[in-house]
Amino acid sequence: MKKILIFGGTGQVGSHLVRLLTKNNYRVTVVTRNIHQKGHKMKIMGNAGYINLIEANIFDEKKIRKLFNDTDICINLIGILFEKRANSFKNIHAIFPKLLAKLCKEYKLKHFIHLSALGVNKAVDSDYAKSKLEGELEILKNFSRATILRPSLVFSRSDNFTTLFMTLLNNLPFFPIYYSGKTKFMPIHCSDLTEIIYHVISKNVDQNIIECVGPEVLTFKEILEKLLNSIEKKRILVPFPLSFANFLAKIFELMPSPLLTQDQLRLLKYDNISSGQYKTNFDIGLPSRRLFDKEVEKYSYMWKEGGQYSTEKYN
Repeated sequence: MKKILIFGGTGQVGSHLVRLLTKNNYRVTVVTRNIHQKGHKMKIMGNAGYINLIEANIFDEKKIRKLFNDTDICINLIGILFEKRANSFKNIHAIFPKLLAKLCKEYKLKHFIHLSALGVNKAVDSDYAKSKLEGELEILKNFSRATILRPSLVFSRSDNFTTLFMTLLNNLPFFPIYYSGKTKFMPIHCSDLTEIIYHVISKNVDQNIIECVGPEVLTFKEILEKLLNSIEKKRILVPFPLSFANFLAKIFELMPSPLLTQDQLRLLKYDNISSGQYKTNFDIGLPSRRLFDKEVEKYSYMWKEGGQYSTEKYN
């Protein structure tokens, strides 16, 4: 029975993945910063004995090192969208993955799977993208048996994208769009992404970089229109000048959890679709089938008038 060590296992992707792995009889050790805050949820995601929760600072190398003694596969799902104190892009996206890759090599692990992001090699003026790309290069330099997954926009009922935007669209009379809303994405449902990770593990897929994409290409404006349709609201989508958008981003950056940063604004210049340079999940025989609007409809009732049992559906 393979034993898997997961960093970032309490997040959106991690929660889905732990359920899938334990269901298929993998023993999982999940490292979390605060076992009391999120640990209780993890304990019910698998049969007794299949999930081991460890509370640790990810940069405590002495404690982290001990976990590699009894591990076959390491998975890193940790990532941040904005910088905060010691959680800089470089620390989280480059230095930490480099440490894991070195430990994987030292302890002769069978596989290291790292979650990166689609398009990081194109967004040359984004600190987020540059740190992600640096992390990828460090991994491949230090551990040959590594697979880097580059997903497009990942969504589900527990994400921080569709849920945030439906909340904003529900409460604002108009909504700003940047670059005329033309930036393209290939949204992939979290369950499709975790099935790709499971496939890589169970089939011992030997591929250094895999782009993980959904079955359709949608512009940012189309995504917002689909979200509005799901919550049965009509809102004005207003193109914002880049200068004003940058000004707003500077203000938002003063918040503990900013709605938009200047770096994220720069990222929005670049399409987030398959590049053609690397294999995708479709190429390795695992096509995504979950459509964006069909999946969002399953949980969008939380933002509708009357909720799940809205009488509008029956009139």
